[in-house]
Amino acid sequence: MDFALPEELRQLQEMVRRFVDRELIPIEMEAMDGPDLKPEIRLHLEARARELGLWLLDVPEEHGGMGLGLLGMTVVWQELARTIALPPRGPGIFGPEVRAVLFRLDAAQRARYLDPVLRGEKRTAFAQTEPDAGADPGMIRTRAERQGDGYVINGTKRFISHAERADFLQLVAATEPGLGTRGLSMFLVDMDTPGVSIARRSGTMMGDVTCELVLENVRIPAENLIGKEGDGMRLSQSWLTSGRLYQAARGLGVAQRCLEMATRYARDRVTFGSPLSDRQAIQFMIADMFTEHALGQLNAYRTAWKADQGTLERHESYMVKVSCTELGFKAADRCLQIHGGSGLSLDLPVQKMWRDARSFMITEGATEVMRVALAREIFRSLA
Repeated sequence: MDFALPEELRQLQEMVRRFVDRELIPIEMEAMDGPDLKPEIRLHLEARARELGLWLLDVPEEHGGMGLGLLGMTVVWQELARTIALPPRGPGIFGPEVRAVLFRLDAAQRARYLDPVLRGEKRTAFAQTEPDAGADPGMIRTRAERQGDGYVINGTKRFISHAERADFLQLVAATEPGLGTRGLSMFLVDMDTPGVSIARRSGTMMGDVTCELVLENVRIPAENLIGKEGDGMRLSQSWLTSGRLYQAARGLGVAQRCLEMATRYARDRVTFGSPLSDRQAIQFMIADMFTEHALGQLNAYRTAWKADQGTLERHESYMVKVSCTELGFKAADRCLQIHGGSGLSLDLPVQKMWRDARSFMITEGATEVMRVALAREIFRSLA
């Protein structure tokens, strides 16, 4: 058993870490303008990313990308999460973010949707969540009804990231409402199609903005169906393992940075004649943070490696999602506590990491839902 990262990934990790330390952390308190990077900063960082060869990291090589697998991306995501310089939910600075679904389009669909995204000419958003269908996609009520040579879509989508600037949606709707998740299908819906509107914009505690979308008698051609009718859940599941590892890696990155900050502060902060690092209460917190991070990283790397090998059991992604996202929040909470009043200040990044880490426990599957699914698998296999 070899627990070391492959040499090429170790070098990538070091490169991204240097990029974060030298380019991002020094500007992290001034980089954002509301929910977005300041335009001049984005241009500079994207140019630097291109210079370093950090462009289209997880895009397959046949589409002009680096073709990194999930282990490589987990390493990158973890390093990037050590800073608050970037938007909490993208777009990042390493090229357009493309969900795996778009690589499954047919040739005509790729020419109209995928290729323009990769060239930076179009943006996309993923629309699945609804007011009554968050963790339970079987409750999706948005209906896509076949009429003639196309579909008519009616429904509402909520908490949709990036919708405000998207050119098109990857939208999940029910084509056979009585079949639950087996009756879901996925469609490409242009945002300028008549009947598509943004009904509400909601800011979040992480600083980003999500949208509520309303679709009223939205007519799309039949060729905008991705795959076949009934493929919607399978297609949306295609990125869920990646999404759970993304959240887990972000938790690890937050934990790593908070461990660094807490250790440095505890060593330098003197109270009652001695540094905080002499206090056993602080030592225990630091030791627990270090231990839990080491265990979480082993779990995350193993899970990503197994996913790349095609041997991952679905419940394994539940475990890493739960353990590493809760680790990130716990580490941020301890770091904030160790910093005391300074930790509450908006002048330090720990308060933002605390808020971001709290969100990881909900997005891409709430930890309670993950635990229920994990328990179901345990009872099935061990009872």
